Amino acid sequence: MALHRSIILLSIISLTLVIPTSSLYEPDPDQVSPTVYELLPKFGLPSGLLPDSVINYTVSEDNRFVVVLSKPCYIQFDYLVYYEKTISGQIGYGSITDLKGIQVKRFLFWFDVDEIKVDLPPSDSIYFQVGIINKKLDIDQFKTVHSCSDNGVSGSCGGSRKGFLQFKGMMDEAEMLITE
Repeated sequence: MALHRSIILLSIISLTLVIPTSSLYEPDPDQVSPTVYELLPKFGLPSGLLPDSVINYTVSEDNRFVVVLSKPCYIQFDYLVYYEKTISGQIGYGSITDLKGIQVKRFLFWFDVDEIKVDLPPSDSIYFQVGIINKKLDIDQFKTVHSCSDNGVSGSCGGSRKGFLQFKGMMDEAEMLITE
């Protein structure tokens, strides 16, 4: 009788260990992962920070993320913004830090956006850290998801990075001709 109870007890213990463990690793077919545009507001950030061309994203347990776009592109906000094909960083409530893959054009130069923050509690402002400069913008322009364009048609040389580099190269060549 004691042997019978021990076998039953061992069976119950093994079932309680196996069932919860297996449910952690098997995806629930009824549970759908949120889109990146649904995820951003859960962190207090506007969904329009990223273009409409996201094809995949991952977020690790420590909130490091990688977003993959179908291709690099541009969006015109108050400033022209360039998105690389892969964007990464660390997401927290109200902020994205250690950001890689987003640049902003100011005058003729492109600058890396290092960090994005919103006020807590939420206000009408969003802040972009570009090097040592912190730029405050109206958050309304980031509330809707925008479509990408293949080139930044803004400013001289079409606004594209390639166009600017070609223009700079031509200016360097012209300067050499003048000084010779």
